Amino acid sequence: MNDRKRDNRYWVGFNIVRGIGPTRLRALLDYFGDVERAWHSSQEELRSAGLDRRSLKNLLSVRATRDLDQEMERIAAVGARVLTWESSDYPRLLREIHDSPPLLYVKGTLTEQDAWAVAVVGTRRASSYGREVTRQLTTTLARSGITIVSGLARGIDGEAHWAALKAGGRTIAVLGCGIDRVYPPEHRKLAHRIVDQGAIVSDYPLGTPPEGPNFPPRNRIISGLSLGVLVAEAGVRSGALITADYAAEQGRDVFAVPGSILMRNSRGTNALIQDGAGIVLGAEDVLEELNLTMVAEQSEARQALPADEGEAALLAYLSAEPTHVDELRQQVGMPIAQVTSTLALMELKGMVRQVGGMKYVVAREPGVEYRVE
Repeated sequence: MNDRKRDNRYWVGFNIVRGIGPTRLRALLDYFGDVERAWHSSQEELRSAGLDRRSLKNLLSVRATRDLDQEMERIAAVGARVLTWESSDYPRLLREIHDSPPLLYVKGTLTEQDAWAVAVVGTRRASSYGREVTRQLTTTLARSGITIVSGLARGIDGEAHWAALKAGGRTIAVLGCGIDRVYPPEHRKLAHRIVDQGAIVSDYPLGTPPEGPNFPPRNRIISGLSLGVLVAEAGVRSGALITADYAAEQGRDVFAVPGSILMRNSRGTNALIQDGAGIVLGAEDVLEELNLTMVAEQSEARQALPADEGEAALLAYLSAEPTHVDELRQQVGMPIAQVTSTLALMELKGMVRQVGGMKYVVAREPGVEYRVE
C-alpha cells in the first residue's frame, strides 16, 4: 500500500467519526501536523488539541471497531475512490468555500472542464412548466460546454441530469447518502449514466441512509462545485432555496426562472428574483452573466492552440489593469501584427479579454493560474 492510500485510510476514518467535521478536523491537522499522527494520538493529546468529550468518545469507538484497510476495500468494491483536501484533483471551486468537505467519495470522473459548472435545482414536485424550462435551459447550457450540477432528486434535479446527458454534456450528482446507495431508487439507471458521463459524489460514509437531515448540508456542495446556481422552479419551502442561500454565502451568483404568481411552485423563485437573484428568460442570461458564452470554443482552442513564447511574453505584462496593444508591443518587442494575432488567439482560449479601445486584461478562468517561467 503506497503512502497516499495509507493517508486516505485516516481521512476515511475521521470521516466516519460523528462530531468531527471540517472545523474540528482542520484544528486537529493544525495541532498535529498530519492526519495519521492525529488518528493515532493519545486521549490526552486529543484533549489538548481541543477535542470535546463526545467527539473524543466517538473517535475512540471508531478506532477500536473499524478496520481502515477494510473500509478502503469496501470503497473500491463499490467502484468509488476518495479525494481529500490534500488531493491535487480535489475540485478547485469546492476548495474555495469555508466549510468544504475534508473528503469526497467519487464514482465516475471529475475533470478540469468541471470548473465551468452551473447548478440547476428545484422542487421535487415539478410542474410540466418547470420540467420544460429545465430541459430547455439545461440542454443549452450543456451544449455550451457547461457541466450541470444537481442533487439526483425527483423533479427538477432529475430533469436537469437527464437533459445534460441527452445533450452530450457532463453532469455531477451530489448525494445526501452514502455513495453506495442511490436515492430515490427509481433513479438507479440515471445514476449509472451519470457515472459514465460525469460523476456522483458524496461526503457521507458508505452505508449512510438518505435521511432528511442529510440533505440541507449536502446542498453546500452543490453550490460549492458551481459558479452559479439556477433555481428552475421552487415553492417557498423548497430545499432548492437552501442551495440558493449557500450560493449567496459562498459568493456564487444566484439565478431564478420566473413563474406565474398563481402557482405555488413559483413562489420561491419569484421571491428570489424580488430579493435580487438574476432573472432567467433563457440560458444566455446565465452564460453572459457568468462570462461563459465561449466555453466550448475556449476548450477546443486550448487543445488546438498550445501556448508559445509569444503568449508567455504577453502574459508577463498583462494584469487586471487594462494595457494598450501599443504598450504591449513596446514591452515585448514583437511586431504589432504578431501582438494582435497572438492576443486574438489568447482571447479565444479565455486567457485574456479585450475591454475596449484595443486594451487588454488577463482573464483567468475558474481555478486556472497562468504561470510564466
